[in-house]
Amino acid sequence: MYRLVIEPTQQQQEWVNLTHDQQHYLKRVLRLKDGDPLIIMNGQGKAWKAILQGTSAQLLETLTESTELALNLSLLIALPKGSGFEEIVRGCTELGVTTFIPVISERTLLNPSAQKIERWRKIALEAAEQSERQIVPQILEPIKFSIALTKVKEVKTDKYICVTRRETDHLFSYLTKPLLNPQIIATGPEGGWTTGEIDLAISAGFQPVSLGPRILRAITAPVYVASLVSAMVDTQSFS
Repeated sequence: MYRLVIEPTQQQQEWVNLTHDQQHYLKRVLRLKDGDPLIIMNGQGKAWKAILQGTSAQLLETLTESTELALNLSLLIALPKGSGFEEIVRGCTELGVTTFIPVISERTLLNPSAQKIERWRKIALEAAEQSERQIVPQILEPIKFSIALTKVKEVKTDKYICVTRRETDHLFSYLTKPLLNPQIIATGPEGGWTTGEIDLAISAGFQPVSLGPRILRAITAPVYVASLVSAMVDTQSFS
């Protein structure tokens, strides 16, 4: 059954006013007709079984299922070059990431436009629909790495920064214990973090961790991290 994410302002009690683009996609692309069922999500954790009715959707029943991770996972990601961040957003949304914090590091080459950021958010919405999530992850405005560290320093979370060519324990070793706090995990740009950036992160409460002996691409590392956390959280939730 098709899932559609709406803005909360579109809902008027048991009715949802569909946008022109939503009407076009449902009726012209998916070929849905009046009375056909679909699932409506507000992107903030609520979902309903609904039917299409003209230019609206009628909400019939609240759904209580949840496919979300049992804790919040935020990825602090040094922006890769090109369209790499689009791949990261798509894959990590499917894996349950709650918040993306894109940062400008010393080796970051990308300076994204407002249109680029809006495209990232559209990709997150589409990936949330496809993976049957109840929440559309938040994508923050890109900021400098040092400023991001200041903002998260006092937040009560487990904080890790992924590094290479250092004698550090693997991230997995920290995930085997019961995960009680939200997680913030930082992954670096092409060429990795500078020594100064790593030291700055440590002073902000980040624990350096390894992702193994192989050097992962800047677009691979976040997906690998999200996969590890997702697997461990889901395993602990079902045990």
